[in-house]
Amino acid sequence: MKRSIVLALLLASAACSPSSTTTGTAQSVSGTLAGVDQALIDKAVKPGDDFNAYASGAWAKKTEIPADRSSVGVGYDVFKVAEARNAELIQAAVKANAAMGTDERRIADYYTAYADTAGIEKRGMAPLKSQLDAIAALKDKGALSAMLGATMRADTDPLNASNFQTENLFGLFVTQDLNRPDTTIPYLMQGGLGLPDRDYYVSAKPEMAELRTGYKAYVTKLLTLAGISDAAARADRIIALETKIANAHYDIVTSQDAHGAASWKRADFATKAPGIDWNAYWNAASLPSQQDFMLWQPGAIVKLSALVGSEPIAAWQDWLTFHTINQVTSVLPQAIDAASFDFNSKTLNGTPQQQPRDKRAIASVNAQLGDAVGQIYVGKYFSAASRTEIQGMVKNIVAAFDNRLAKLDWLAPATKEEGRKKLKVLIVGVGYPDKWRDYSALEIKADDPVGNLQRARLAEYRHQIGKISKPVDRNEWWMTPQTVNAVNLPVQNALNFPAAILETPYFNAKFDAAANYGAIGAVIGHEISHSFDNLGADFDSTGRLHNWWTPADLKHFEEAGAALVAQYNAYEALPGLHLNGKQELGENIADVAGLTASYEAYRASLGGKEAPVIDGLTGDQRFFLAFGQSWRTKMREKALRARIATDVHAPAPWRVQTVRNLDAWYTAFNVKAGEKLYLAPDKRVKVW
Repeated sequence: MKRSIVLALLLASAACSPSSTTTGTAQSVSGTLAGVDQALIDKAVKPGDDFNAYASGAWAKKTEIPADRSSVGVGYDVFKVAEARNAELIQAAVKANAAMGTDERRIADYYTAYADTAGIEKRGMAPLKSQLDAIAALKDKGALSAMLGATMRADTDPLNASNFQTENLFGLFVTQDLNRPDTTIPYLMQGGLGLPDRDYYVSAKPEMAELRTGYKAYVTKLLTLAGISDAAARADRIIALETKIANAHYDIVTSQDAHGAASWKRADFATKAPGIDWNAYWNAASLPSQQDFMLWQPGAIVKLSALVGSEPIAAWQDWLTFHTINQVTSVLPQAIDAASFDFNSKTLNGTPQQQPRDKRAIASVNAQLGDAVGQIYVGKYFSAASRTEIQGMVKNIVAAFDNRLAKLDWLAPATKEEGRKKLKVLIVGVGYPDKWRDYSALEIKADDPVGNLQRARLAEYRHQIGKISKPVDRNEWWMTPQTVNAVNLPVQNALNFPAAILETPYFNAKFDAAANYGAIGAVIGHEISHSFDNLGADFDSTGRLHNWWTPADLKHFEEAGAALVAQYNAYEALPGLHLNGKQELGENIADVAGLTASYEAYRASLGGKEAPVIDGLTGDQRFFLAFGQSWRTKMREKALRARIATDVHAPAPWRVQTVRNLDAWYTAFNVKAGEKLYLAPDKRVKVW
């Protein structure tokens, strides 16, 4: 989600580093570890010229990105710990031969089916035959509308994950009404693309044109391998249709604006968005009597519906055929799986080699049965003491943020009061949820990997639509405990910090407070600050979308945001390729405000005393170095280009440069005017 710290996105393509994780081996008199690895530092670089290269430059010089990854970073070091534990738990479940109907058996059977490549080869395309036959048998737009509705899934999330992508024509997200905090409704979102974003279809940049050529070859190859006739001609029709879909889409910046959403009644669809038989669509989507909907990108949905009416049914049949196959390539025969990897990982992200099957199986189990694995995970690996200590840090950082709000002289009293109220009612989940997902209705078979994947996605959809019309559970978790990530949930006014991220180097009970506040503290501050970024600040303490600002307050806030946009627009990641400060604004606000709050909480924790010098580093130096080293990353060029094109987060190396907006960093490292990162005091962006 947009509010997440995006470590999970890094991990999806990151790789293990040959260097150690941050250890801080030297100790103070009290036995406290510094929490900063000085072997990673490149002392030939001035901190004021490039703090990322200074903090982790020695690591970057000796680190190679393994062949099965598109990037490498500290996040993967932490992920490897969770992955090894997950492997152990899953293998134990496989060996246990648990009773049918238990979560342990579901875990075992899902893993067994996914890992059984011989069985997958033997079954070939048979698992999809009935679905492909049904697509081929479509006779009219009513039947097409019903199929489009039946295949919709709860696989988009504009508020919690900035996830605007689904291969289905529309995606569904379920949460409280933007205007009525006591009402839960479905949100309809644009979809239908096989490439990551609309710009891949409409951009005139040569690299995008090259990717479109590669995509056409991939679509043709996938259809050919699946035994579909006239593959090349079908690929032409599919891409022509997807190009029209892309032209109907909102871009990423526009899609981040919650004010663009529209509230519709069921009857509105037929008159405002003709082209789809909406009764057939909603009946097939298991929402036969739902009356209230939120449309996140209403203009796009109107245009996509019109395309259903105007484009030949044969084109939609080709499109459905391709996407039905494309969504389950990982559990189809090896040639199809390899073709998908070659395009989606190698061509799009530059990853030379596919991950081993067992690691992919573990990832798939976690994606589809996350709470079942997570419940075992926290029982074995997460201590109550860690939970209590993190809760204490959260309390301190919230207090620091509140203290800043209280002292801001540019906020009107009423605006300040509502902002502080948001902090007062903030719900913070640490480690794991209090309620676990019920998988009792999900059928998992040891010899049906395609069915398992599809049924799991359908079960998630049913879980989500089952929340409609019920009160919002503000304590609901949107991440599993074994996920190395963190998240802010704006309408719930809540945070999730899963157990797996609460590990070295992000957090270690033996580390000096400076290191813990610089690493996990900055993550905590980041997530708290999302409640006050350019999207979060639109929601009040009840999760209702409305303007609780005075015009003068809003003007000041927007000016600070504009300065941050300009700061990030100036970063040139590759020759001629700059970061997109507007697209990344919410995350960059959260980075600046979160690091500031964590720093002030750290200083408050010292009780007015100066921190001890450890390993020759002052407390402030350790704080900022822990922050910088927690983001150390190397990324392949294609992956970096894709990240800048599609992600709402700045790439990790530039997130480290957030330090240039904090006065304390200049003092800690004696940064002077003339150094590359130096900003005059009045140019340092404060936001909050």
